[in-house]
Formats: sequence, structure tokens, C-alpha cells
Amino acid sequence: MKQNSLRIGVAGLGYWGPNLARNFAALPGCELAWCCDPSEAARARVGLQFPGVSFTDRFDDLLADPSLDAVALATPVPSHAELAVRVLESGKHCFVEKPLAQSVTEAERAVAAADASGRVLMVGHLLEYHPGIRKLKELADSGELGERIYYIYGNRLNLGKLRADENALWSLGAHDVSVVLHLAGEEPLEAIAHGESYVRAGVQDVVFCFLRFPSGLSAHLHLSWLDPHKERRFTVVGSGRMATFDDMAIEGKLTVYDKGFDEAAGTYGEYITRAGGSFCPPIPNVEPLRVECEHFVECVRSGARPRSDGASGLRVVRVLAELQRSLDSSARSVREAGAHAWGRRPHRPGRDDRAWGGSARGRPRRRRRVGRLVRGDPRWGAGR
Repeated sequence: MKQNSLRIGVAGLGYWGPNLARNFAALPGCELAWCCDPSEAARARVGLQFPGVSFTDRFDDLLADPSLDAVALATPVPSHAELAVRVLESGKHCFVEKPLAQSVTEAERAVAAADASGRVLMVGHLLEYHPGIRKLKELADSGELGERIYYIYGNRLNLGKLRADENALWSLGAHDVSVVLHLAGEEPLEAIAHGESYVRAGVQDVVFCFLRFPSGLSAHLHLSWLDPHKERRFTVVGSGRMATFDDMAIEGKLTVYDKGFDEAAGTYGEYITRAGGSFCPPIPNVEPLRVECEHFVECVRSGARPRSDGASGLRVVRVLAELQRSLDSSARSVREAGAHAWGRRPHRPGRDDRAWGGSARGRPRRRRRVGRLVRGDPRWGAGR
């Protein structure tokens, strides 16, 4: 890496990639050197914003550039693990969007590649860098919410966007599972999930998750892209106080409630309800993605371990995989699932899905197969 400038490339210019490119290009001492996507239209669209950046449809062009220090991956989810391994094995640092992989085996391979190469692997669990979540973590750890945290629940709801290569658990749940693990500081000993496929057969649009932790903490997650409300909310209930983080709120994203039950004085085992006031702790008004990108650059420069490193990404994938196993075991039969899809034909992944190493199959797959990548496009160095 050059002493005064970190050169970075962004692969994947769909929905999220341009946001990564914008932030890395704006960071002092960081040079956006490459942008890569198999879509000519995407390259043309983003190219207007970065006239001095090299654009290509070949991922190998980034890996072959000896002056490139790091690659940020915002490609389709099925390609995350394989491309991350290739980046690390080429001697470059890697930022990869969530989730790290679609199977524990793939995630472990990416973590092993980072360890072997001595390079930074960071997973884009964005909410861990949100000032509101960081403050919520601080409140929970400091005892401001009580001696114990009883339970956490989260709602991540919206109408759209429909996906074919991942269900609501993997598309939406990766955010919320990472936050729950971050707040809990431990992994669950039990993970249960139920869901339904209403729009596309075999792809759950709504998922309900329940997690139990060794400390006694429990967590519930409601995930759906088939909902009239747009919610991104977490509530943490402690033995002393309660707190809610509402990412959709314009102001007062974090609210602490002085509510709970207190043991009545002079009685044995009787409690009275405490319904005190509420307050909103001050939170810095900064873009979480900017904070996340700055953290990645700082870790590359200093050699520090990222907050959401490969091991953190692997923990999230482990929980998602366990929830998926529960989801599979509780699923309706294929005939029932097909009836709920209202006779719609299965979605066939498009050309861009396959270009990044995703599945070329026309039929939606069960979870245990989603991690298998089809190598058929020479632009991404297929056949390795």
C-alpha cells in the first residue's frame, strides 16, 4: 500500500455499490481507482459521477492491478464468499457486504483466507456503525437499562424489494441478527424460525425468528418485504429501563423509557408498575456508511481488527444457517407452498445474477443449496 494513498476498487454497481464508491471516493487519503460491473448500463450510469476512475466488466482486472490495495464487494449475495476469497488470495484487503456467505462452510473458507493472507476482511454489517446502535450498546453494557437485559425484539418491514436469490431471512435478517449478537455479546443456544412464501414459491416473504441465549436473554425478529408499514426498529427491555431504536424516525432515533416493575416496600413478592418519563440521548448526526468506510480504511492502515471482522460475519452466518434449518423443517409441503404462490411461475435468475457466480438454475432452491456457485462466465475468472 502506498504511504499516503489507499487505492480501492468497488465491484458491483447495482443498488448499494454506488454508495460505497461515493463514500470511499470522498475519504481523505483514499483513492477510488476501479469500478466493476458486468452491466454496461450500470457502468455508464456510475461513470458519470467518477470521470477519473477506471471501469471494467472483468473482475480479474482489479485483482491483476498490483497498485490496488483493497476491493469492496457489493455483488449479488451468492458470489460474496467466492469473490472475497479471490480478493484475499490476491493479496488485497477485502470489504464485503452482508452476509459474508450463504453457508457456514463458505464463511469459514473466507475467514481462513483472511488469516492465511494476513489481510483485513470486514463485513458490511452497517447498523453496528450507526451512532444510535452504538449508544444503545453503551446503555446496555453500562447497566443504564438495569442489571440484566431481559429481551430484545426487532421489526424490519417494508413493501419490496422482491428477491429471487435470497429469502427475507437472509436479505433482511442479516442486519438484525448482527445487531442482536452485537447487543447480546453471546451466541444463541436455540434458534427457531417460521415463515411463508406468498409471492414466489420457495422464497419466504415473511419470517418470524426466536432466539434464546445462555444468559437468559431472548430475542424475537419480524422480517418481511410484504408489509404495508416501513419499520426498522429495535426495542431492548431491561430489568430497570427500556429503550427503542427507530431508524425511520427523523429525530429522536433512540428513546429511553423509565418503565418497569419495582418491588413494593414492606411487602413480600409484590410489585408495583413504574411508568416514568422518557428521554432521547444525543446522537451524532453522521452517515453510518461513512463511519463504516472510515473504519475499514483505518483498519487497513493500522492493521487493527475491524469491529465487524470475518469472525463476526461468520457468527452471523452460523445463526442465519440455524434459523434456515428451522425454517426448512417447519415449511409447508411443496404442494401447499405452490398453492400459496397463487399459481405464479418460479422466477428465473437474470444474466447479471450468473455473471457474479450466482445460480443459473431457473427453479428456486432450498436453503442447503443456495451456497453452491455456478462457474460459467469467463469475466469473473470461472473455473478456478
